[in-house]
Amino acid sequence: MVQVDEEAVRGHVDEVVRSSVEETLNGLLDAEADRLCGAGRYERSAERVDRRAGSYERKLQTKAGEVKLKVPRLRSLPFESQIIERYRRRESSVEEALMEMYLAGVSVRRVEDITEALWGTRVSPSAVSELNQKLYERIEAWRNQPIEGSFAYIALDGVWLKRSWGGEVKNVAVLVAIGVDEEGYRQVLGVAEGAKEDAESWRQFLRHLKERGLKGVRLVTSDKCLGLVEALGEFYPEADWQRCTVHWYRNVLSTVPKSKSREVAAMLKAIHAQEDREAALKKAADVVEKLRGMKLAKAAGCVEEGACETLAYMGYPREHWTRLRTNNALERLMREIRRRTRVVG
Repeated sequence: MVQVDEEAVRGHVDEVVRSSVEETLNGLLDAEADRLCGAGRYERSAERVDRRAGSYERKLQTKAGEVKLKVPRLRSLPFESQIIERYRRRESSVEEALMEMYLAGVSVRRVEDITEALWGTRVSPSAVSELNQKLYERIEAWRNQPIEGSFAYIALDGVWLKRSWGGEVKNVAVLVAIGVDEEGYRQVLGVAEGAKEDAESWRQFLRHLKERGLKGVRLVTSDKCLGLVEALGEFYPEADWQRCTVHWYRNVLSTVPKSKSREVAAMLKAIHAQEDREAALKKAADVVEKLRGMKLAKAAGCVEEGACETLAYMGYPREHWTRLRTNNALERLMREIRRRTRVVG
């Protein structure tokens, strides 16, 4: 039987691809030098404007691996290649892949191993950090770009993270807003850092959104963060406020013994299974009486006080209800933020 050394074959194919890329790029550089000179190498021509003065070697990381480029030198004209930028050490697609890895939550140290496995060369942590400076510029530009169109529904929430401040690790709140545009698609509208999730932090965030052009807001879904609700009335007084039903369920169930939590959860969900707001309020009153009969006075008080805050979504089209009564879409985004920052800071 014939045995095939798959690793050797794969290595040979990789080398063929790499050498082909190297040969092609060097051919393009030579052709560009001929164009700048106005004539080919050793060609006698009245249109010649310059001559070759040798070449120098440069290394370039590509998806096919590291290639050696022979960059032509000219006697008088500067050789400004449109193929390879001066001082560039990596193909743009490689740089984009490195930045994508960072955004996906791959640690800088881990990037070294991945680049060696993919392209046969290791990219140093300092090189990745330098590339990420480009990302920060793009992110800052995105954070401050104008918000175009109107967004009838928005969801607001904050997530607490650890941040290093001058050698100390402190808690910091990251405030996030997503909105539903006129075509029904969700967009991340803004992300900002707040010292804490209080009224002043939310005021600054909402002011930032309004100054960038956020308009047409009819309903805001969030948990009952007092600072948020207070600030919302200042900047979008016409908008209705919807308390996230999932957060409300958690608040009520935190006052209930574990043995009765399943029964109480079913009662709470029955409130939001009603056909309209009037029926839901009636059901909420029945639930309050039943909770008092079960000697769960604290839970009954939470339902009596907060049930009406969770029913604002019923004033909007029925087909939108399941998406409006919670900020689950935002919770999913928050989990991604936690997953990434746990690795890359």
